[in-house]
Amino acid sequence: MRRAPATEAVHPAARALDRMAAPALARLMAHEEHAVARAAERAAPAVARLAQAVAQALGAGGRLIYVGAGSSGRLGVLDAAECPPTFGVAPGVVVGVIAGGARALRRAVEGAEDDVAAGARDVRALRVAARDVVCGIAASGTTPYTLAALAAARARGAVTALVCCAAAPPAARADVGHVIELAVGPEVLAGSTRLKAGSVTKLVLNTLTTTAMVLAGRCYGPRMVDLVASNRKLRARALAMVRGETGLGAAAATALLRRAGGRVKLALAMQRGGLSRREAAARLAAAGGRLRAVIGPPWSLP
Repeated sequence: MRRAPATEAVHPAARALDRMAAPALARLMAHEEHAVARAAERAAPAVARLAQAVAQALGAGGRLIYVGAGSSGRLGVLDAAECPPTFGVAPGVVVGVIAGGARALRRAVEGAEDDVAAGARDVRALRVAARDVVCGIAASGTTPYTLAALAAARARGAVTALVCCAAAPPAARADVGHVIELAVGPEVLAGSTRLKAGSVTKLVLNTLTTTAMVLAGRCYGPRMVDLVASNRKLRARALAMVRGETGLGAAAATALLRRAGGRVKLALAMQRGGLSRREAAARLAAAGGRLRAVIGPPWSLP
């Protein structure tokens, strides 16, 4: 009989959880979150290797596809949804798939995480190929839906990864090229992996996509110059970046952004490089989207 994963263990400090007062509960939960950063730091080399694989896949026209069930699946969908507005990638470049489909984002779907056939079927539906990276997310490391999806992805030649908060079983390792184990220990509420396991998973997914996108040239210094300025706050941020990197006043910077179709990176290449929109686009394409290679270092930073 296989030993239960660490995510199911009882935390020694929480044996009398049902008798604790609110202040003690809040302090205990806050204290337990300290384990999150430590686990992420230990996993940083493995996350970096996976991010390099993702950046390479994106450069070759591939995708990053998250698969998971329950809280793990929701975290993958969330990270995927945040990539287009932050980095300007098309919605199909980073994809989040959750067991049970879209309705599982709002409400638990009974039996979805145990549906092995659905895991393989969802991978086939996405036409996963060798240029893609498929990253399974499973706090316990044992979710049948997720492991089946990874096995199907590996059979189709994709790069595979598993993010988990317990020791990955040998059967899972056979289908996974990158294993990221995040040992945060038992939860205050035993088995509730939306707690520390959820926190560390979110942190690692943030790190994974941000690192991959930086490697893919989708920033300039620390600035998100590929952002999609879809609301007032982001339009103000875009304008501030253009003004800071060109020295233009508000009116001139606004007009420049308009000529660049609202694209900060293109606007900066046009103004700083003395280029037409078409010339700037061509220079950026030749540089793999890396703005520094076209116009040099940022002016707004010391």
